[in-house]
Amino acid sequence: MSSFVLRRAMSTIKMPSLDFKPLVYQGPTYEDVLNVRKRNLMPSLVTFYKQPVLIHQGYMQWLFDQNNKRYLDLFGGIVTVSVGHCHPRVNEAAKRQMDKLWHTTSIYLYPSVHEYVSKLAEKMPGDLKVVYFVNSGSEANDLAMLMARLYTGANDIISLRNAYHGMSPWTMQLTAHSTWKYNVATGGVHQAKNPDPYRGEWGGKRCRDSPVQTTRSCECAEGQCLASEKYVEELEEVLRYSVPKGKVAGFFAESIQGVGGTVQFPKGYLKKAFELIRNYGGICISDEVQTGFGRTGEHYWGFQMHGVTPDIVTMAKGIGNGYPMAAVITTPKIAAVLSQAIHFNTFGGNPVASAIGSAVLDAIDEDNCQANSHNVGTYFLKKLEGLRNEFPNLIGDVRGKGLMIGMELVSDRNSRTPLGAQEFVNIWETCKDMGVLLGKGGFFGNVFRIKPPMCITKEDVDFATDVIRTAIKQNKDRNTP
Repeated sequence: MSSFVLRRAMSTIKMPSLDFKPLVYQGPTYEDVLNVRKRNLMPSLVTFYKQPVLIHQGYMQWLFDQNNKRYLDLFGGIVTVSVGHCHPRVNEAAKRQMDKLWHTTSIYLYPSVHEYVSKLAEKMPGDLKVVYFVNSGSEANDLAMLMARLYTGANDIISLRNAYHGMSPWTMQLTAHSTWKYNVATGGVHQAKNPDPYRGEWGGKRCRDSPVQTTRSCECAEGQCLASEKYVEELEEVLRYSVPKGKVAGFFAESIQGVGGTVQFPKGYLKKAFELIRNYGGICISDEVQTGFGRTGEHYWGFQMHGVTPDIVTMAKGIGNGYPMAAVITTPKIAAVLSQAIHFNTFGGNPVASAIGSAVLDAIDEDNCQANSHNVGTYFLKKLEGLRNEFPNLIGDVRGKGLMIGMELVSDRNSRTPLGAQEFVNIWETCKDMGVLLGKGGFFGNVFRIKPPMCITKEDVDFATDVIRTAIKQNKDRNTP
């Protein structure tokens, strides 16, 4: 987008005001950063955008580059910044703890982890009261796999196609995107057909628990979902034919698929799937790495919108608002299996992590983040639905709950052919140039992933919607002879 066209477009769109002044950037030059990254950081670390943004400061839902250009962060550090960048309460808790004790060891007693785990356990339903602290979502899911296998005495685990559960050697088996898999020996994990009402074999306009439904036709009566039954039958096919003597260790599911493009399941699917897995002797694991801590709005945990209580819950990302921490929560009976050997995590639940995690829980409650996710998220979804109506041949689907939102772009609405990479990137780049940072995902890379800090406002949504509309129009003009 030329600088003239950009200035003209921005003159008609007002970025929300902000009473905050970022510091003057004093780090290495942009060119030096690019050279160091190319020379010294792993080549698998891809960057977004033709000219990657160099971020040096953040404040709540805003980010600032080396020139102090301001961006509305609608990706939240890949669904990680929950209560806002550099949230004052969280910052103060971290500083206060760092002045007293950074690290000792979990084989000694220290107060912060006990204060924190009590708060976190209170947020869990039923008998989910025993917590193992780790450092990342991959590590949490890896531990959950181990616990499921030890507890059931079975080895085989089932996840869903299009799922993402991490990139450790074990969790890479759970992840069902070929683009995320290395050609190394794996085994013991099977993938069931993904219950996707938009791209899947079954599903339509009455199947999702969302303020916005797909435009696909649907045979379901109001309040009934036939698609969920068919997908559960497919899951039972996997159990019947692929696991030894019908015995399974566990079933992993995200409450809404994240990396896969904010895919929601048909209503009732997860509840029936959990019942089926338990009938085969397995336990059910909910991956709340992206959907937890109030992000979906109506509920604190994503699994609650499905009417289920899992046997194990894994969580990370928003748990620390950007600090590297994660947790596995389960029942006392399942937790006891790790006592078969010594199990230890050097940094899990250390004093600083515990102080930060505790402050995040307080900020979520005191700032009413869950209610804001519901109210602003629903508003955002309806605004994007308006864009879908405005551009019916480009926006194929809008979906999500709360501030876990996806918008899928297509080149043909009826066939749902994914929009070509270059056109998608053109729109995405223009949004960045105009001050809005969006994630992208889905198997075909054609879904805008919108998962901002849970402090954004309706004014931010209006600004973002205007920017996306302008970017779409700019792309359309670019392609018009």
